[in-house]
Amino acid sequence: MTGIETRHVDPSNAEQARAWDGDEGAYWARHADLFEQSTGRYDGRMLEAAGLTETSRVIDVGCGSGDTARAAAAAAPSGSVLGIDLSTDLVEVASQRAERAGLANLRFAWGDAQIYPFEPGAADCVISKTGAIFFGDPAAAFGNLARALRPGGRMSLLVWQPARDNEWFLDIATALSGGRQLPAPPPDAPGPFSLSDPDRARARIGAGGFEDITFEDAREPMGFGPDAARAYDFIIGLLSWMLDGLDDAGRARALDDLRSTVAARESEDGVQFGSAMWLITAVRP
Repeated sequence: MTGIETRHVDPSNAEQARAWDGDEGAYWARHADLFEQSTGRYDGRMLEAAGLTETSRVIDVGCGSGDTARAAAAAAPSGSVLGIDLSTDLVEVASQRAERAGLANLRFAWGDAQIYPFEPGAADCVISKTGAIFFGDPAAAFGNLARALRPGGRMSLLVWQPARDNEWFLDIATALSGGRQLPAPPPDAPGPFSLSDPDRARARIGAGGFEDITFEDAREPMGFGPDAARAYDFIIGLLSWMLDGLDDAGRARALDDLRSTVAARESEDGVQFGSAMWLITAVRP
């Protein structure tokens, strides 16, 4: 049966926990359908790389509203899937969706994958779509996940490539800058691009005990809504912090620029921007 558990958070992840178990996680939960659709084109490739079988025991890190966990549970009907996330709201949404789908081999936990007491050596696969980028101590987190895997177990991750390769980030950030030069996201802090550099990511994953670490280029359109008006509202709700520090005139300019940027991307398939991820695979020796 599906269920929800509660665990502690490592101090290095305290800031992420406050965000994801607060307003940010609540926003994702309210817009779960759109978030699942936005990057859904990547899911099949990540699951294929994980090498799932009917009996696979899977851990989904940063499971969000549970889309990849549900897909893994369907692919491993005689196995089991544990989805873990720092957002109470998202874990509740994920649990509800799994119950509606009748997936009895799937459960969810509120917790920090960096310190969660996984059963040692019990999992066959770890998967994560943009979840591993938020680890406060990546080496510790990957070490904990490696210990959760059996020898020969696989990890399959999707992480963002650098900002310069992600049209969605560049175009939206440029629009909301209001003419300012916004600082680049710090490469060593938890965030969208913390694993975007393959050398840095390989070192962090390897420090956790993984081997055979590979990177594959993955590029898909990323959706932000069915039309320009709804995409605009969605982006403002998600990224309004980019407007901080602007005066009234600058704010008005930025909002106008965003409307124009979103309108230019509207098509019969909705509002889409180019995106690029790394599909990272690794093996516990």
